[in-house]
Amino acid sequence: MKLSLKPIQERIGVTGLAALALLAVALAFSNLVVKPLKEKSAILQEQATDWLAKLHGIGAATGVQLKSASYRSQKTDARIVRYEMVLPVAGSYAQIREFLQRSLAEVPVLSVDQLNLKRDGKNANVIQAEMRLTLHMVKS
Repeated sequence: MKLSLKPIQERIGVTGLAALALLAVALAFSNLVVKPLKEKSAILQEQATDWLAKLHGIGAATGVQLKSASYRSQKTDARIVRYEMVLPVAGSYAQIREFLQRSLAEVPVLSVDQLNLKRDGKNANVIQAEMRLTLHMVKS
C-alpha cells in the first residue's frame, strides 16, 4: 500500500477547494449572523410573552374576563417590532376602564389603538369590548 503525499489541492482539485471555502463561509455566516438573530428573536418573544402574562394578571385583578387573545408581529425596517393584539373582554364599564388604566401604567410599551364597546341590552351590566392593543418592542 502506497501513501500519496500529494498536497490536498492536487487531490481534491479546484472544485473541492471551492466547496471547502463555501462550507467555511456558510459555517461562519451561521455562527456570526443566524445564531445571534435567533437569540434576539427568542428574547423578544419571551418579553412579549411576559407582557401578555402581565396583561392577563391585570385582567384577573380588575375582574375583566379575558376570553382569548390573538396577536401577530409587525416587523418594520426601524428598530421597533410591533406586536398587535386583539383582546375580546367582558366586564362592567368601570372594570374595563380600570383594566386599561392599569395596563397603560404597568406596561410602558403598550398603546391602545382601538376600543369597541357593546352592551347587549339597555339594562345589561356586562359590556362586551374588543380592544386592539400594540406592544412596541425595541430590537436588541
